[in-house]
Amino acid sequence: MPSVRHGRPLLVLIAAICGCGSPAPAPSATAPRAVAPRARVTPAGAPREITFDDIKLDMEKGAPFTRDLLPERVTALDGTRIRIRGYILPSFQQSGLTQFVLVRDNMECCFGPGAALHDCIVVRMLPGQAADFSIRPVAVAGTFRLDELKGPDGKHLAIYALDGEDVR
Repeated sequence: MPSVRHGRPLLVLIAAICGCGSPAPAPSATAPRAVAPRARVTPAGAPREITFDDIKLDMEKGAPFTRDLLPERVTALDGTRIRIRGYILPSFQQSGLTQFVLVRDNMECCFGPGAALHDCIVVRMLPGQAADFSIRPVAVAGTFRLDELKGPDGKHLAIYALDGEDVR
């Protein structure tokens, strides 16, 4: 079972302010259901390329997160080296970031209410590694983990983590 991290006051503050713990909107009855992503060929030794669509959950609006919401395609990624593109959530620090929140979109997720829980990943860079803030999308490589981060009220702020190796 993944650990619940409480000793990260900066991340808790950022996540609490940004709203990454809000549930995803309910799927529309007329909207097509998500199709399983195509298999991508990954060269030997390279991280597996994924997108935020690959880790999307089918959650009802207002429903709390429970582990049974995680589809097998997401649980299978736990412990896997991946590379995912997204945006670094702005913080007070601009360079030498050793931890940050990677979000799907710089205009929708974490900049207001309604952001989906599956649209953010807490990145903790490996020792000796750091990243610099950019307004442009970045590709982050590292080991993906299912790691529930809860706020003081017990509500989920994040469910995904990445042990960051490289940010480009």
